[in-house]
Amino acid sequence: MANALLQAFGLGPFTLYPSFFAVLLATVYTFLPFFVLPVYASVERVDWQLLEAAYDLGARPVRAFLHAVLPQTYPGLFAGSVLVFIPAMGTFVVADLLGAGRVVLIGNLIQQQFGVTRDWAFGAALSVFLMGFVLLALYLYARLQGERGLEDLV
Repeated sequence: MANALLQAFGLGPFTLYPSFFAVLLATVYTFLPFFVLPVYASVERVDWQLLEAAYDLGARPVRAFLHAVLPQTYPGLFAGSVLVFIPAMGTFVVADLLGAGRVVLIGNLIQQQFGVTRDWAFGAALSVFLMGFVLLALYLYARLQGERGLEDLV
């Protein structure tokens, strides 16, 4: 149906399966709630009087948003990014199913090392590297939250 509509406008037929776009689309669809919920919680606590003050002082809408609203949502944005980053690093089923083995993510590579190729040393090295990368992200998150103080966490 969508391909017929695109062909009517002169855009060629697109294949969704198997492709990198299908993997990307399914990954975004899967992990979007992990990002939206912390951002929503952060936006819910925004002090809208700062936005009104920025407008009163002559700021245009984009500038007022960048300087009054966005800095207040940084904790939610960063928490959502970490909550998406951690499970997305280990995902391999989505790429196997929708990429048909053509799309390789680090989770797929680790799974292949322990399954098909039986190179356990390389699989373990990749796992430790991935775990270090995730721990670094968590350390940066804790460090940034520590600098902001406990009032942002409550």
